[in-house]
Order: sequence, then structure tokens, then C-alpha cells
Amino acid sequence: MQSAEERNQDTLPVGSLGIIAMDSCKNLGEKINKYIVSWRNEREHEHKGTPQLLEYAKDNYLIKTATPRFGSGEAKGVIYESVRGDDIYILVDVCNYSITYNMNGIVNHMSPDDHFLDLKRIISALGGKARRITVIMPYLYESRQHKRNGRESLDCAIFLQELVRMGVENIITFDAHDPRVQNAIPLHGFETVQPVYQFIKGLFKAAPDFPLTADKLMIISPDEGGTGRAIYMANALGVDMGMFYKRRDYTRVVKGRNPIVAHEFLGADVSGKDVVILDDMISSGDSMLDVARELKKRNANRIFLCATFGLFTNGLDKFDAAYKEGLFHSLLTTNLIYQPKELLEKSYYTDIDMSKFLSLIIDSLNHDGSMSDLLSPTDRINKFLDKQKKKRMEQ
Repeated sequence: MQSAEERNQDTLPVGSLGIIAMDSCKNLGEKINKYIVSWRNEREHEHKGTPQLLEYAKDNYLIKTATPRFGSGEAKGVIYESVRGDDIYILVDVCNYSITYNMNGIVNHMSPDDHFLDLKRIISALGGKARRITVIMPYLYESRQHKRNGRESLDCAIFLQELVRMGVENIITFDAHDPRVQNAIPLHGFETVQPVYQFIKGLFKAAPDFPLTADKLMIISPDEGGTGRAIYMANALGVDMGMFYKRRDYTRVVKGRNPIVAHEFLGADVSGKDVVILDDMISSGDSMLDVARELKKRNANRIFLCATFGLFTNGLDKFDAAYKEGLFHSLLTTNLIYQPKELLEKSYYTDIDMSKFLSLIIDSLNHDGSMSDLLSPTDRINKFLDKQKKKRMEQ
């Protein structure tokens, strides 16, 4: 795989690069900006010096924007720089509940709905002047409401159609709850990325002695919906996988859902093996901890909890208690959504930084370059694993 500086050396960008980091994504946007500034100032581009590359190497690609609110709670989107002809990438984290606003003297925490409306306000403020608009929404808004059961709304499909009607050409997301939702916009770009490579690197960071043989390691999907994710990681590592399925009580409805009666396991013996439980999100955490508890009953060794999105909707107390109980060894989530300071300070937590990966995606898309090696990271995983095996042989 080429280094970041060596990529995209011989193709012209679609337009001058502009990155809009919504308030929900300020920290992530700043990290991405630093990477791209560094790469483009060091890159020896084949067409360097031509008029098309006059604004190629800059000190900053972030565009100043704001979404101020009136006392009533209503808002507007404002862009403070020219964006005419720019290739715009908008970063938004709909899960960032830490941002507040005042309405009639009451402090409100922004909900996913508020973040989505602010995104539409900024797209509206662009006024059709941008050459192309790409929305990078790591946690896909309303992705858990991706299909209809009875008389229900199809929120995720409707929101995707809204964005493309407003002029968005590409949507980049991570671990979409159901990738088939892209069928709602079949003529527009939609990519859902799985950060398996970054998780494998993170597991070695969390445990330098992380095993790599089938007799010592197993990958587990906590439900039937995530088996594809677990199969990919298991195949990349050359180990077995197993899965749980949720047995529900369909005679009752609790908080809008049929309650889970039990987690049933399908797979080989996990006794004495380290186990990675891999999922797209941790919401309350009940399901993942229940699965960990079931694996401990089956004499699993160390348990690693991995999820792309750590929502922790009911706080971290239950994870603290489970860690003290010895239920799991490490907890890994990405920085694609808001991470409270309390989480970052936990001794059992390992942060998976996705800023460099997102920078590579933006840099490549701006050149209309191939992203196949980014979306299918098998070669990078094999190279990393070979390096780890060689290091262990030398010890």
C-alpha cells in the first residue's frame, strides 16, 4: 500500500478541497485537517505549479461555519467563506449529546434530530455553489429504523432521499445497521465502511500478547445481524467464529420492543480461549455484557468488547462493575462519535482513532481516486499481522 504522501500524485482534484466540521465533529475535523495539510505540503504532485493546483497545498482546509440559534430555539446555517467550485466534505456526529442550546431560557442537549436539521441548514447555506457535496456521517442517522414492521415510518430511507434532493452526491458512513438502506438512493454514492483493520491494531494495543492461533482465539457476533462483520475478522485472523441469537418474548412489548429472554450460543467450544465480541454499537450495554457473562459461563479466558460506536446511553457504571467482576479485559470503541471524558479515563478503555483513515478517504475522493484498498483492507491486515508474528519470533 502506498504511503499517504505517495497517493494521488498524478491526478487532478475534482475541485478545491473544503472541509466543514459541524460543531458535533470539531475535534475530529481538526485532526483530519492536520493530516491532509501535512500530506499535501509534502507531496510531490506531478502537476505541481499548474493553475489547477494553485490552492492544492494550503495551511487550512476547514471552512468556517456556524448554526446560531434564536431565543425560540430556531436556528440558521451560516458560511463565512466562498465555496464556489469547491469539493465540500461535511462531517457530522448526530450522537453528540454534549452540545447544548438555550430555548426560552431552558438549556437543551442536542438530539440526533437537531444535528440532522443543522446539517441541512449548512447544505442550504451552500446555495448550490459547491462543485460537489459529500456528507460523512459516521453513525448513520435513524439507521436503526431501516425497515418497516406494520404501520411504521421509514426514517433512514427518507433522510437519505432528502439529502440527495438537496444536492448531496456521496454519503460515507461506518457500520450501517443494515447496508441495504442504500437501495433508497440507488443512483448516488453510498459507502458503509467497517473499521476491522483499526480494531485489530487496537486489540494489540490493549493486549500486546493478543493471540493469533485458532486454539487460543475466537471471534463472536453478539447477534445474527452482525455475523458478516465477525466472519470477516475471523477469516482475516485465521480463527473460528461463533454467534449468539436473541430469543425474544413476542407476547410482550417493553419500551417499543419485544424483550430478550435469553442469548443462545452457536459455535465451537470457547473454553480457555480469548474472545473478541464484535458489534456495530453499544447502546445501553446490556446485550454485550449478557453475552460476555454467557461466555464466562462457558469458561472463556479474556474477553475483549469491540464496538464501532460507544453510545453508553445508561452510563458506564455497569461496565465498571463488570470489569471489577472480571467479566471483560478491555473495551474498545472508535472516536467516530462523541466520547465523554469519563470514558477516556477508564483504565480498561482503548480508543480507536479513525482520523487518519477518514483523512485518506477525503484525500482520495477529492482526486476521484480508487478507495478499494481502504474499503477492503485485507492486504493491510495481512501486512500488520506478518509484522506482529515476526516481532514475536525475534523476542
